[in-house]
Amino acid sequence: MQTIFIQVKCELGEAYNVADQAVETVEQVSEVHSTSGEYDLLIKCYLDDETDIGHFVTEKIQRLPGVKDTFTIITFKAFA
Repeated sequence: MQTIFIQVKCELGEAYNVADQAVETVEQVSEVHSTSGEYDLLIKCYLDDETDIGHFVTEKIQRLPGVKDTFTIITFKAFA
């Protein structure tokens, strides 16, 4: 299992809609948080080891209505 975080920049006024769509339509999404700063949302996803991260992000996250830009963070180890 791989854990990734995706920072999402949304079209103006679309952050809540993007967050709702991510939770409702992308089964790998675990959590969505609103953030301040350059990006509007932080999405935590759990992917199978075989899943290509680039394809997942471009096909499942970047295609959500209202997404303007993304920045993907790939994680290696979780500390308790």
